[in-house]
Amino acid sequence: MGDFAGLYQPPSLEAFYTQERCFIVEQMNTHLCAEVSVAQCRVEPQVTTQLHQLSVAERYIVQQGRGLMELERLQSFYVEVGDCVMIPAGCPQRIKNVGNEALVFLCI
Repeated sequence: MGDFAGLYQPPSLEAFYTQERCFIVEQMNTHLCAEVSVAQCRVEPQVTTQLHQLSVAERYIVQQGRGLMELERLQSFYVEVGDCVMIPAGCPQRIKNVGNEALVFLCI
């Protein structure tokens, strides 16, 4: 773990649109705690994010809505509020919002 202790306030809580076809709010992404970042992702109804992969493991924790998750070499599966998706480093992934409201999840 890092040595930082205390309050961290993100420079902005404004959502920005990404080329992955979703909106992101960086809630914690700092060199003060380089071993973990937290972002909130919003996917609009009926939108599928771009297939992508990261060099680090990632977790999605669903806060709102319903989605269809695709991970390489696994059968697609539905996710809903409270579910946690574990994504290994280097694993191609994407998610589709299958509902009528925004799909919102934390990316850790």
